[in-house]
Amino acid sequence: MYILGISAFYHDSAAAIIKSGKIIAAAQEERFTRKKHDSNYPINAINYCIEECEISLNEVDFVVFYDKPFLKFERLLETYLAFSPRGFTSFRKAMPIWIKEKLFQKDLLRRKLIQSEPTFDWKNKLLFSEHHLSHAASAYYPSPFEEAVVLTMDGVGEWTTTSVAIGKGNSLTIHKELHFPHSLGLLYSAFTYYTGFKVNSGEYKLMGLAPYGQPLYTDAILENLIDLKDDGSFRLNMKYFDYCTGLKMVNRKFEKLFGQAARKPDREDLTQFHMDIAASIQQVTETIVCKIANQLSQEYKIDNLCLAGGVALNCVANGKLIREGSFKNVWIQPASGDAGGALGAALIGWHSFQDGSREVITNQQDHMQGSYLGPKFETEEIEQRLRSVNAKFTTLDEATLYDEVANALVEEKAVGWMQGRMEFGPRALGGRSIIGDPRSPTMQKLLNLKVKYRESFRPFAPSVLAEDASSWFQMQGTSPYMLVVADVNHSKRIQMTKDQENLFGIEKLNVARSEIPAVTHVDYSARIQTVHKETNPRYYNLIKSFKDKTACPIVVNTSFNVRGEPIVCTPEDAFRCFMGTDIEMLVVGNCVLKKEEQDPSLAQDYKDAFELD
Repeated sequence: MYILGISAFYHDSAAAIIKSGKIIAAAQEERFTRKKHDSNYPINAINYCIEECEISLNEVDFVVFYDKPFLKFERLLETYLAFSPRGFTSFRKAMPIWIKEKLFQKDLLRRKLIQSEPTFDWKNKLLFSEHHLSHAASAYYPSPFEEAVVLTMDGVGEWTTTSVAIGKGNSLTIHKELHFPHSLGLLYSAFTYYTGFKVNSGEYKLMGLAPYGQPLYTDAILENLIDLKDDGSFRLNMKYFDYCTGLKMVNRKFEKLFGQAARKPDREDLTQFHMDIAASIQQVTETIVCKIANQLSQEYKIDNLCLAGGVALNCVANGKLIREGSFKNVWIQPASGDAGGALGAALIGWHSFQDGSREVITNQQDHMQGSYLGPKFETEEIEQRLRSVNAKFTTLDEATLYDEVANALVEEKAVGWMQGRMEFGPRALGGRSIIGDPRSPTMQKLLNLKVKYRESFRPFAPSVLAEDASSWFQMQGTSPYMLVVADVNHSKRIQMTKDQENLFGIEKLNVARSEIPAVTHVDYSARIQTVHKETNPRYYNLIKSFKDKTACPIVVNTSFNVRGEPIVCTPEDAFRCFMGTDIEMLVVGNCVLKKEEQDPSLAQDYKDAFELD
């Protein structure tokens, strides 16, 4: 039985398909359209999933949408009524879109499906899940646990902002919910907006900025903005926020509390104030997450915790939660945002609607297959596609390939690395990555400014051979999806002098803090990806080759794109990014491209090609 899951019409549209409970394929629409966070009907992602199964749409048994639009509309109306007459301008702007499109999403889905397949039996095959149930399903069903508490936290679904479910065998039941407007995701997004970053895409920047500051405003947040209980439940003081009815996240009362207006990113630089604000809301977020986890552990007496929802992408909070040890085991869905809702919807279709069986992998492996669920390209097709864009390349055997790329890394070159299936979720995990030498003191700045065209403060992640992770980082277990932050081991650190400690936040970037400065944040932390031979043998073998040459089992890993661009999907995407940046070597499958061998007329002005994130 084939079940197709779809998430769409808010942000990060995606599609996923399963066969009798087994995950076959999943991808975000943005990767095909090249439009960041594309929210449109994911026709390209759907077509990819169908083609990967080698079937037609008519052979799909059920299509499951990830939430219920009427419940969202109910929440919108009730919110505006509760706050009326304040917010009428926002209400007036929202209603035409809802009445024209969003309220009738079932009909829109029907029309789109029939457009693809005129005889599609939508009356019997089109089903709907609920937003947080889809999130919870995406976390529990692929996990390696027979039983688990499932915690989902995001901005808002239909009404729910935080939910607790219990998974056991093939059953998944939601036990508790916290409802809009009280939302940890929206609280964090309010500070994202306040510090001048874009809501629903800039939250990870706020997290990356936090270590440069001090949590000086934590008490102000806890005393004024949020009423936090010991069990982690909370209510927000809506006098300070404008997201219920306004066109902004915060209001003047919020700005007065902290003594500054919201930063205008096109006119105002980041200051120590913004770094301290970031550190403060990050600390509050970690406190809330850990309080909730501790309460759930005590209440349900279950060893395993699964996480999903946008807040689960806060890998600093994840790391703290794991270290506190409320749960023996924690598993986090790599596509925790709305894109992952497509996968959760498909899994709900199988396990809940069809009462389908669930198999737990006994060796603690999960069912996500490393999250390598997107398109792949074989050598012959790669060569044909590269020739079509006039690229100059050499095709190498694997042993020679690893040796040559490892040598380029030793020479401190930035390498575009496109191999196998594209990752599902926001993280590049060695399928569509830009890699470099972590020992280089200049690599972080080089990649940020000359390759990624983004803010210099943003950190990069280490990809480390799984068996070597504990020798370099203060962590036990694995982090295959780059969703856990841990500190660099003391034995690998270089202590800052007092003068260096007193430097202004971003000036600390130029100070080598460890033997791997390119992936060591200013607080000695790192967002770790453990690399496993079972799920990505080519990436593993490359890092092993680098280790053989340098005794360092780590490479810098950042997503293969520039700021504001979706991660590359095809060889053509990779070549365009290669020619529009200072990436010096591109490796697509077994094809190796060197910048100096390319036709310089093919170079592109890539820096301003995409809207900033």
